[in-house]
Amino acid sequence: MLDKDMSLSCWESSDGSTGSVEKDCRCPLCLGESQRVNNRSVEHFLEDKYRYNLGEESYYICLNEACNAVYFNESKDMIFKKDHIKIPIWFKKDADPKYICYCNHVTEEQIVNAIIHEGARNMKDIIRITGAMKNADCQVKNPLNKCCGPLIEEIIARTL
Repeated sequence: MLDKDMSLSCWESSDGSTGSVEKDCRCPLCLGESQRVNNRSVEHFLEDKYRYNLGEESYYICLNEACNAVYFNESKDMIFKKDHIKIPIWFKKDADPKYICYCNHVTEEQIVNAIIHEGARNMKDIIRITGAMKNADCQVKNPLNKCCGPLIEEIIARTL
């Protein structure tokens, strides 16, 4: 089922005491960097059968593309892996499809095709052609709780 790990809490200091300053919270599987995320977003991405395990604790997303962990809680005793997630996380290895705009289900491939085959040259063109960034609910639907705009700009610059 779910992996349990009794590592240090993200809120625990190096001397073992609990403090109010957040410690660098590393992924319990790969020890890579992570980012705090909105619990509503974690709930949105989890398969229904894992939602009951969510609880009220703060969650983080592992930013290592090669790590199998996606979300983990602050105390690091609840880890949700890629096979617990119903929508692929764009930056994780082998994500298919590779969504860039989760709010409108626009993939990296669609953005690149809009540039190469339909003449898109800027963000306005991408929005018009693909529908990206319309009806946004990034705080819930994006796994990093961020607008996809900067990532789309990177794809435009890289593809042109």
